[in-house]
Parts: sequence; structure tokens; C-alpha cells
Amino acid sequence: MNKLKDKVAIVTGAGSIGPGWGNGKAAAVLFAREGAKVLCTDINLKASEDTVNIIRNEGGEAFTLSGDISDTTHVKQIVETCLNEFGKIDILHNNVGIVKPGGAVEQSEEDWDRVLEVNLKSIFLTCKFVIPHMKEQKSGSIINLSSISGLRYLGINYVSYPTTKAAINQFTKVTAAQYGPWNIRVNSILPGFNRTPMVDLAVVEMLKKGENSDMTVDKYIKWREEKIPLKRWGDAWDIAKAALFLASDDSSYITGLELVVDGGATLTLE
Repeated sequence: MNKLKDKVAIVTGAGSIGPGWGNGKAAAVLFAREGAKVLCTDINLKASEDTVNIIRNEGGEAFTLSGDISDTTHVKQIVETCLNEFGKIDILHNNVGIVKPGGAVEQSEEDWDRVLEVNLKSIFLTCKFVIPHMKEQKSGSIINLSSISGLRYLGINYVSYPTTKAAINQFTKVTAAQYGPWNIRVNSILPGFNRTPMVDLAVVEMLKKGENSDMTVDKYIKWREEKIPLKRWGDAWDIAKAALFLASDDSSYITGLELVVDGGATLTLE
């Protein structure tokens, strides 16, 4: 049974920063496998095209747009294109996120502003232009990708990233409360230590530039595994399956949730 039959989804950050499966890419493909028509958007056109090609090769329907998700004009274009191509918007899944190194003293003002634009302003903009259409149809599911870093310090000094994730959690709650009367559900997913190309490339490179110049992917994976009760990393499919639950009618009475998907890591982190 296709859980998203006849549904239309917008998935932002639907490409992948490197080889393999990012959270947005996995979610877009899983949504399509469950019957949804998917508009995939990413700042990297080739990355989003790769996702669309996977969907189409499996017999699904998908369309792609590339651009800066923190730009109002581009977000309007995404919404208009989705409506023109597929006629409605049932699901909005916000996956875009970047990291920049440095604490409150070390991080540059430019990096601070950019992380807030990409991670937080993008969600404000997509909701701003998608929710009116969901209100008209009196239904919709919005899923915002957050992080357990928005709950506590994880030992990495990148102040803007966890700040945006904490803000996403609260944005999700107040938006869920305000638009619930129109049967619009808004939930967030808080991944823990999930291995994606962003971890292998962006996070490890960031650590190398800081106080861990000898850091490697293998060292980082081992370091984190020791802190996870299930003793393994998650992956993009763990997050995609959580997103599918929140996108589908299986969660029809759930809104304002912070769904932690972390193998129990937050249970033991000090």
C-alpha cells in the first residue's frame, strides 16, 4: 500500500553534497516510492537532477528546480512551479542545512549571517508561501529537519548551526499551533549521529580547521559511535522513514512534535 498515493511533495535540499544518500535525497526517493509526486529543489542542479532521475527511472513523477532557498524569488518560483506541474502541495519537507566553524568569538559575522539565512530563513520562506495553499485545501504536512544539536552541546564549536536548529524547533511548535485549525500539521525531525555525505565532507573538514587537525572520517565515526547506546550510526534512510511517517496519514493526529532519531544518543550525552 502506497502511503502517499495521490500526494504532492516539495523536498528542499533534495540533492546530496557528495556521493551517497543525503537526508533530502533519501526522503524524496522514498516519498516517490510511496506514491507521491515530488518537486526536488537544491542549490546544486546536478545533485537534484540525480535525485529526479532515480525517481523517474523507478517509474515515479518528479521535477527539479535549482536555486538559493533563502531567496524569496526562488521560493515563490518553487511553489508556483509545483502548483503548475502537479496542481497542489500536500507535503513540504525542509532539508536544507549548512555548517560553518567557530564559536561566538571565532565565527565570522558573514558565516553567522549565511547559516541563519540558509538554515532558518529558508524554512520561514517556504512556509510563508506554501501554507496559504494548504489553508485553502484545509490539509497539509510540513516537516522541518532540525538536529539534536538544538537541544544540547555536542562537543563541536559551530555556534550558528545549533542556534538555527533550536530556533527551528520553536518555529515548528508555534506554526503548528497557529495553523492546526486548517488541519495543517507541522513537525520537526531531530537527527542524531547520522552518517551522510555532509558528515563525511563538511563536518570533518570543519573539525580539521579547528582544534582537531588530525581528524579523519574514521576517527570521527568511532568517536561518535562510543556515545550512542545502539552503538551504530544512523543513515539517511532512518531520517527518510521518519519523514514518511510524518508526511503520511499514519501521523494524522501528531503535530508540533520534536521527533528525535538518534539511536538513544541524547539519553547518555552529558
